[in-house]
Amino acid sequence: MPHAPAPTRLFDRAIVRLTPESEEEDVKGFLQGLVTNDLNQPLPIYAGLLSAQGKALFDFLVWPSGDRELLIDCEADLAEELVKRLSLYRLRRKIAIAVDPTVAVHWRAHQGDGGVADPRLGELGQRWLAPAEEQTTDKREGADAAWRAHRLHLGVPEGRAELGDILWLETNAVDLNGVSFSKGCYIGQENTARMNWRQKVNRRLVVVPLDRSEEKRRKATYPELGLAVDHLRVADIDPAIAPPWMSLEPAN
Repeated sequence: MPHAPAPTRLFDRAIVRLTPESEEEDVKGFLQGLVTNDLNQPLPIYAGLLSAQGKALFDFLVWPSGDRELLIDCEADLAEELVKRLSLYRLRRKIAIAVDPTVAVHWRAHQGDGGVADPRLGELGQRWLAPAEEQTTDKREGADAAWRAHRLHLGVPEGRAELGDILWLETNAVDLNGVSFSKGCYIGQENTARMNWRQKVNRRLVVVPLDRSEEKRRKATYPELGLAVDHLRVADIDPAIAPPWMSLEPAN
């Protein structure tokens, strides 16, 4: 008998939908003024929503939907919190912002079956969005554990547990295509741009073997994988454990 296909749905991810409620409203313009990356490029993109000091509050992917809507692929546990944060910035603009449970996020490790390459790093595999199938049992078989192992073995951190509230450029946002230095203003842009211009990114997130992790620098641990995510001084990062995509030299 043929083997059942491997599960692809990421149950740890959720979709937040931004919808204009008037013909004059511009959802892309609204989000463009908030997030770290430039929405005026092919989507999806990887981006962050920061504090005024440039620290990571949320990281996510932004997808297109129709002509005027946008979808945010974010951590499921933080989706409602993200909705509330975006709603604070909405003020009186006629934009609906809500979690959309009818759309699911999917992933597989290889390319070529109709998904989109992860905008952070091609080796991460491909993602796609699809209508969410109703769950008839409490047991949800998803791809979350496989995704976590795959990205951590590639040295890619994500999510609040790993990024915490550190400065956006310390999360490897430059190497992972999560920031634009040519777009207009956004929340936290001043400190982020200053760090880049002055080449003052002194610490970076690094996935390390658990037995080499420094407890004082540790952000997250994964004993089942033998890995941890540490927030290390750049000068202390052993090139032997740095992933190939990570540049330890100051940007020009």
